[in-house]
Amino acid sequence: MMTSFNFRRDVLPHIVAVVIFLVLTAVYFAPVLFEDKGLAQHDILQFKGGAKEIQDYRDKTGTEALWTNSMFSGMPSYLINTHYPGDWSGAIHSILTLDMPALAGNIFITLVCAYILLVALGMSPWLATIGAIAFAFTSYNVIILEAGHNTKSLSIAYIPLVLAGLLVTLRRNMWLGAALFALGLTLNLHFNHLQMTYYMVLLVLVFGVVEIIFAIKNGAIADLLKRGAVLLVAAILAVGVNFGRLYTTAEYGQYSIRGKSELTTQNSGNKTSSGLDRDYAFNWSYGVGETITLLIPDFYGGSSTASLDKDSDTYNAFIKMGVAPGQAEQIVSQGLPLYWGPQPMTSGPVYVGAIICFLFVLGLFIVDRRWTSWLVAATILSIVLAWGKNFEAFNYFMFDHFPAYNKFRAVSSALVIAQVAMPLLAMLAFWKLLKERTQIKDLEKKLLISGGITAGICLLVWLFAGMASFTSANDQQLIQAQFPIDAIRTDREGLMRSDAFRSLVFILLATGVLYFYLKNKLSATVAIAAIGVLVLVDLWSVDKRYLNDGDFQRQTEEASFQPSQADQVILQDKDASYRVLYLPNPFNDARSSYFHKSIGGYHGAKLRRYQDVIDSVMSNELQALITTFQNNPTEESVTAALQSASTLNMLNTRYIIYNEAAPPLKNPAALGNAWFVKDVRTVNNPDEALLALRSFNPVTTAVVDQSKFKVPATSFNPDGSTITLSKYDPNEMTYEANASGNELAVFSEIYYAGGWQAYLDGKPVDHLRVNYLLRALPVPAGKHTIQFVFAPKSYTLGNTISLISSILLLLVIVGAVVYAVKQKPHPAPANV
Repeated sequence: MMTSFNFRRDVLPHIVAVVIFLVLTAVYFAPVLFEDKGLAQHDILQFKGGAKEIQDYRDKTGTEALWTNSMFSGMPSYLINTHYPGDWSGAIHSILTLDMPALAGNIFITLVCAYILLVALGMSPWLATIGAIAFAFTSYNVIILEAGHNTKSLSIAYIPLVLAGLLVTLRRNMWLGAALFALGLTLNLHFNHLQMTYYMVLLVLVFGVVEIIFAIKNGAIADLLKRGAVLLVAAILAVGVNFGRLYTTAEYGQYSIRGKSELTTQNSGNKTSSGLDRDYAFNWSYGVGETITLLIPDFYGGSSTASLDKDSDTYNAFIKMGVAPGQAEQIVSQGLPLYWGPQPMTSGPVYVGAIICFLFVLGLFIVDRRWTSWLVAATILSIVLAWGKNFEAFNYFMFDHFPAYNKFRAVSSALVIAQVAMPLLAMLAFWKLLKERTQIKDLEKKLLISGGITAGICLLVWLFAGMASFTSANDQQLIQAQFPIDAIRTDREGLMRSDAFRSLVFILLATGVLYFYLKNKLSATVAIAAIGVLVLVDLWSVDKRYLNDGDFQRQTEEASFQPSQADQVILQDKDASYRVLYLPNPFNDARSSYFHKSIGGYHGAKLRRYQDVIDSVMSNELQALITTFQNNPTEESVTAALQSASTLNMLNTRYIIYNEAAPPLKNPAALGNAWFVKDVRTVNNPDEALLALRSFNPVTTAVVDQSKFKVPATSFNPDGSTITLSKYDPNEMTYEANASGNELAVFSEIYYAGGWQAYLDGKPVDHLRVNYLLRALPVPAGKHTIQFVFAPKSYTLGNTISLISSILLLLVIVGAVVYAVKQKPHPAPANV
């Protein structure tokens, strides 16, 4: 019989939960919400540098700059900062996050989505609130915010919402669940962090295999297939809403470093013909022993820039070395490389919580096999994938053979699967213990065994920590800098012992609370409240090590993008098209992109051909320049170095910043926006084309790969011919040419087949690629107007499909709400 609606029972607890989430968010991110402060997030600052031209163009014209010259001499803006008007999911996200600023909004929506998942399973609002806290305040979620991985954070945030829709569809209300699934997947895809989506898909695949096995066993395969078909339609709808973003990303992926290489000389060893280089992808691999950080956060020292206090051995060692107390305190408080694990560096460990680990182990004993089979298998897969090169047999096979797996780097991120699966199983165990304490055989024994296992590990670490070496591969640098390395290693040991004891205490407290509950010494309400407080204190206190009030500051963007003396000099040049080389750190810093059209920048998916030129030619030119500057340069030596830098010159590198506090070097050898060449040098394949860049003069010669393009002619007479840029626009460039005969014009612009169209006097014409990177166009004799227009069909078509799908999604959500109000409530899954 359908129960009547009761606001106090059916609505008020959820409102209270949301208020709790708002309070937690407001307290943690008070500097953001109430003091107008922000974080100097590395990746966000790099993003702002790379996106400046795009944002300025949008503000000025109201349209999108689909191409930008601010990074790597030119690239599509799809993976930098492109808006897709047909995609309404961004507006939905703003509503769900109450339009809170980034950082605060990220954690808040993680709390909400995890809460929805647990409530959808049938848990009480109070249990769901505890579980949401466990999901949201896992250390990795906070650490990636500090680093500026905001889109990764949001992609992770919506994983529980996807799982909620999946589970409701398969085990409860098919139509309501499908709508929830479509919404969750739409929002997960909206932030375009496909690596996190990929891990979510792996989690779902493991779930699917388990469900199929149980469906066959229970004779329910037909029902599973029916519900699976509904989920497939929902997934197609979610993809449709994001189609513009996904389509352009997929198109660009073919040409980026994550796509297939045309070079045969790179397809050996650790190089792959399609995807990232293996060494690059596996550089950040979690250590096998490092996995224990899930239970003991600072087992490997925590962060590569961790702080110590005046009670530390390192501080006292500096004092004994004669360092002034104030200076010694400053050194240890500003951060030391206390991390001694196998990764090159880290901002902190993945810590899911001592209590969550304890409850996870308990879940192995008491939760139904249909849940444990899925969640334990997913956790194991997550850990093994995160080991990367530390478990080559499995992970290299995955990298070489599993679809699209070689597109992703930093495999330690695979622990995202575990940080979803472990709290879920932990909360299922807690829920089952509360619901069925009299029905589970030997429950007290299983509780004590689970506590004994996890607490025992912590105790062993605390007792035998001194047996570890605490030696890092980076210690040699500390020794050379005369740091007290023995004291640092002693402090690393202290961190391990301290956190082992800390986790031990939390596990014993949680075990005690649940034991007394089973003995009827505590009520369920008190037990839930106690575990909730312990979980919050455990995770919150660790999170504050890596992101606390002291990390927030005012005007982070303004402080980071003050023009240097070199920038100010360059900005006086009003020519719209020259490029700038930031010599100190050209390819891992987008600050110069904020002010200039840059040779370099910062991006994880630059064009593969551009990377080929960097690796094969440009890096040698840069090293020659650096060597020249280091060896008492003369005007003659600098001029010679610049004239020999053929790739920099053909890319119109007019200014070189070698010292921000000094005027830049102006390059007289830069070739300008376009020029006519005298002859064509033909090559037979991309390998020969790249090799030719080491020994050619771009002023007179164009290198054409005749296996890809038709060679217009082999020699020309450009004397008396001129070509100039008359209009610059990110999406359109116009040139005025006056050719004395049939000529070949070379443009200092990156060739990109996915959208650039050439026009000669208003009529579309074919253009070709020369010099491995650049555009070129045959120009007949006479005066002509040449236009290059970037209007990719993928963007136009993608936007149209996104708009249609957005309308359909909105109708589905409204329909699902109406349906849910009218229908009887469906029971939660019977088995936990």
